[in-house]
Amino acid sequence: MKSERLQFTADDGESLHYKSWNVHGASRALVLLHRGHEHADRWDSVAPSLLMPDTAIYAWEARGHGQSPGRRGHAAGFMEYVRDLDTFFRHLQKQHGLVPEKTVVVAHSVGAVVASAWVHDFAPRIAGLVLATPALEVNLIVPGALTGIRALQKLKPGATIKSYVRGSWLTRDPAAAAEYDADTSISKDISARILTGLFDTARRVVSDAEVMDRPLLLFSAGADKVVKRGAIDRLYSNYGCDQKIHLTLKGARHAIFHDLCREEVCAAIKRFAVRCIENFTPPRLEADLSHPATNAEFAALKKPLPSPSLKGLSFILQRASLGTLGRLSQGIRIGHATGFDSGESLDYVYENKARGNLLAGKIIDHFYINAIGWRGIRQRRACMNQALRHALRQAREAGLPPQLMDIAGGAGRYLLDVMADEECGGDLQVLCRDWSESALARGRASASQMGLAERITHARGDAFDEESLASVEPKPSVAVVSGLYELFPDNARLQRSLRGLFRAVPPGGWLIYTGQPWHPQVEMIARTLTNRDGEYWVMRRRPQGEMDALVEQAGFKKEKQWVDDFGIFTVSLARKPVA
Repeated sequence: MKSERLQFTADDGESLHYKSWNVHGASRALVLLHRGHEHADRWDSVAPSLLMPDTAIYAWEARGHGQSPGRRGHAAGFMEYVRDLDTFFRHLQKQHGLVPEKTVVVAHSVGAVVASAWVHDFAPRIAGLVLATPALEVNLIVPGALTGIRALQKLKPGATIKSYVRGSWLTRDPAAAAEYDADTSISKDISARILTGLFDTARRVVSDAEVMDRPLLLFSAGADKVVKRGAIDRLYSNYGCDQKIHLTLKGARHAIFHDLCREEVCAAIKRFAVRCIENFTPPRLEADLSHPATNAEFAALKKPLPSPSLKGLSFILQRASLGTLGRLSQGIRIGHATGFDSGESLDYVYENKARGNLLAGKIIDHFYINAIGWRGIRQRRACMNQALRHALRQAREAGLPPQLMDIAGGAGRYLLDVMADEECGGDLQVLCRDWSESALARGRASASQMGLAERITHARGDAFDEESLASVEPKPSVAVVSGLYELFPDNARLQRSLRGLFRAVPPGGWLIYTGQPWHPQVEMIARTLTNRDGEYWVMRRRPQGEMDALVEQAGFKKEKQWVDDFGIFTVSLARKPVA
């Protein structure tokens, strides 16, 4: 087999490496992800055993590993690896003609956590997923080590942890162990930020694995000293696809691709890959656009908790606190007055400046606006800005008019920011629709203050009225739905809205839509906060696969996606086919 070292460009402009064992004209593919500390060349001895007819093999090399640039073992955060993987996968589609439905992803250890988060957050239409000894819970040996590492990371954000792992811990093969110890391209460094992010991402994926529906082959090593077995078992138990296999390799150590069981492992992967590719199962959400797991969660959140109960008492105390001391915080006062899901609340969160009555009010407000959900909201705004610039640039290159519409833009603060950005062009015309007259009035005032009133129209409109959306003039080259669909649990109104948008957008035009596939505080919000209608803010999480299926059902084709560092909010870009 001949391999080739190639490069692709990540979203931040870094040129990352990967290796290709590319069978000319191959219609099927395996995509390999190495374990932590390692690099793409570690697959050189494995690839021949994975070779199958008509199948290309690609092995990525994470930033900060091997020949990929970056400080060894470091990245901006663990989710940067997940975003890099999605960019890499789309590069393979464009550059090599990779077909997702005929591709199986094989990921090892830390790479397996990256791959599982990608499948959960981005919902790719791959044929199957292989997770080999996934590092869902690393064995840190020392009790309380994770707490200490979190504290270190706060005190010293760039802190590095040295791995204790030796070759003999990874494999029973003395030659393979010696090769590992002698490999100077393997760095024992890992960022404290990445290590804590690894734990947090793994915990999130394991807890919500029920929404994952790609066929799964999972490997555990019977004598694994590097990762703990419990989290692997929980992932398998929670995993939502009926087509799942869990193989425990008796006596094997963590590096199963370099252990004595390597041929058994590769043979099992090939059998699994052939079966998945030849019998590709479309995501079930194409047939059932409302996920049963999140439906059940939503129904449970709408029911009162048993009384008396410790959990119920806890939420009673939280509500009382928000209604008394909480009112010293300006942000909480706005939430009580307009709804914590309102445009007014979001505008305040975007400002990210703690205010309140007395010192206590400012302190409370600081913690309020820095809750994980609000931090995610601010990152969603940054993702939206990236998506808007990308879509507007693509629309211009395609010769489409510079017309943008947001169907529920509220006061349109971020729209004004985009209009003021020279990169987006001084001729951009914007239609900001919303149901709230007060929000629209604030938007008009802001536009006037910024001297942009002639280029933006604020109009009252129903975001779920198909005919109203379809008849909009002029036709928007880019349509935006931000933070709206997440507020409504049923899909029927989303389908009406998306049908209207598909009719409104010209061929070759773009749709930007947001999602909320996961939220760590969904129950706290449902039990303590009120929405704009004065009712408890109960949300149904909509898995990314479900949201994408709705968009595809309307006729759009998804092209790209962004996600925040917590895996809470997504921003996706889809295009209306030209023909």
